Amino acid sequence: MVGTQATKAPPSLLYMVKQVELVVRSHLDELVKPAGITALQYTSLTVLERHDGLSAAQLARDSFVTAQSTADLVRSLESRGLVRRERNPRNRRELLILLTDEGRELLARVAGAVRELEERMVRDLTSHQTDQLRQALSKAWHALS
Repeated sequence: MVGTQATKAPPSLLYMVKQVELVVRSHLDELVKPAGITALQYTSLTVLERHDGLSAAQLARDSFVTAQSTADLVRSLESRGLVRRERNPRNRRELLILLTDEGRELLARVAGAVRELEERMVRDLTSHQTDQLRQALSKAWHALS
């Protein structure tokens, strides 16, 4: 053992992904706090911005939260006028969640700061490396979902 050094294994990818998630969420919470929403609410609003008119179950899956969390989240966003619910014309028992004009305006107000956060996160990467990271994360997500 004398004269040998134990080499430390690098942290696991799962650990590193969780570190990135936590720091992004912390920064995102600070960015959207002045708008009166949380990072989770922001994520749900951006999901609706891309795919308006989702069921609560679809929104929960796409926002990475539980159905119960989504119910509370939607009630809160609805009370602020950022989303609205309406009956699905193809399935009258289902309510669809839609982004309101106020919700779109809120997203527009925070878009610049959110874009700056993302740019800061990848500032030491080339555009090619950023594209590769996006593709790798997408493949990793698909492999587990």
